[in-house]
Parts: sequence; structure tokens; C-alpha cells
Amino acid sequence: MNEKNIKDLAVELTVEITAICDTIKGRPVFINQLLRSCSSIGANSYEANYAQSTADFINKLEIALKECYETEYWLEILFKVNSIKEDVYSALLNKNGLIRRKLISAITTTKKKNQK
Repeated sequence: MNEKNIKDLAVELTVEITAICDTIKGRPVFINQLLRSCSSIGANSYEANYAQSTADFINKLEIALKECYETEYWLEILFKVNSIKEDVYSALLNKNGLIRRKLISAITTTKKKNQK
């Protein structure tokens, strides 16, 4: 099985969230925040590939991780104000959770290797 990397998953998530946000009427502040945090996951993951040092690499991934948590927050808000249906909300949370777990794993592994 060809497992997708963080960047590819983040791109998919951003495309899916963008499509959903295009259908939501009103709530421009929430939508803007969601789009910013979601797209930042991929941007920081991509930047990590070109980090100048191991510390810079970890920092970029940690920023992406923070953006994952923020993305979850804005998804929850939009769900609770009835702007996103439950099945869509669950699917987006699952994909975001997969990215989050991959980021945590990459950060943990890199930190362990860096300690040796």
C-alpha cells in the first residue's frame, strides 16, 4: 500500500475544506480562519522539507501541528453552528487527525534521532 505523505494529505484536506467553505453562506470570519489554518498545515509541512537545520525542520512541523489543532477548532465551530453536516465534519476530522498523528510521529522520531 502506498501511504500518502503529510503534504499530500494536507493538500487533499485543503481542497476538500475549500470546496465545503465555498458552499457555506455567511460566517466569513470562521471560514477565513479555517482556510488559513488548514492551508498552513501543508505550507509548513512543505517548508520543512527545505529546512536549514534539524531544529528548523522540527519547528516547521510543530507549527503545522498547531495549525492542525486550530483547524479542528474551526471545524467544530462550523459544525456546532450548523454550517457543516455531521458526516462531512467527521470525515474532515478523521483526515485532519491522520495528518496530526503523522506530524506527531515525524516530530518525535526526528527529536529522538537528534538526541543520539
